[in-house]
Amino acid sequence: MTPQYRFPFFFFVIFFFHSRIVSAQSPAVAPAPSGTNVTAVLEKAGQFTTLIKLLKSTKTADQINTQLSTSNQGITIFAPTDNAFASLKAGTLNSITEQQKLQLLQFHILPTYYSTSQFQTATNPLHTQAGNSDDGQFPLNVTTSGTQVNITTGVDTASVSNTIFTDNQLAVYQVDQVLLPQAIFGSPAPAPAPAAPKKSVKGSDSPSAGSSSNDSPVDASAAMGLKHQTIKAASLGVAMFTAFLL
Repeated sequence: MTPQYRFPFFFFVIFFFHSRIVSAQSPAVAPAPSGTNVTAVLEKAGQFTTLIKLLKSTKTADQINTQLSTSNQGITIFAPTDNAFASLKAGTLNSITEQQKLQLLQFHILPTYYSTSQFQTATNPLHTQAGNSDDGQFPLNVTTSGTQVNITTGVDTASVSNTIFTDNQLAVYQVDQVLLPQAIFGSPAPAPAPAAPKKSVKGSDSPSAGSSSNDSPVDASAAMGLKHQTIKAASLGVAMFTAFLL
């Protein structure tokens, strides 16, 4: 190679290796955030009006959408239908606090993506966003029979009746009952047994009655004696008066 070509070739080699080094040091491009909106999914499916209102009023919908954009673990939602909410005892939702409404919704959310087949190997109790499932307050257990998935909470039982949405990041499953957690709807502790009533003492058993009964013969005898003496004295007086007249 002639000297006049060596100099450009030298710079070309330096530029090539510099480009390779810079390329190796550049950070990997982050995946595009998920554009899935949970309320839009439910609105499209229909029959989830009550659930959507609760998700919006408690800001849970915003939290789910944020988590879908920032987490790789995904989310699983059990979505009760309007009929499921309507089957609750009248006044159920109005009888709990706003914090308990939030916990009720979070009890329907798993912070991990589950396909229907993954429920077959899931370890119970499942962890929900409502809190610790190991302390007996928010236990959520799943059982499967073929493709059927059943859910138990210790208060009620529900079944997965349909898959509303799944994209390997978000799974939304329709359930036929509202999942009621023990911490909010569990049976209250039994009230203490009332104290045994004191046995009423009847007249013949009462001490006062007994003492009166014991004294009655004495009083009766004294009265009879007094009456007898009075009659005797009266008879004697009559006899003396008759003798005086004679």
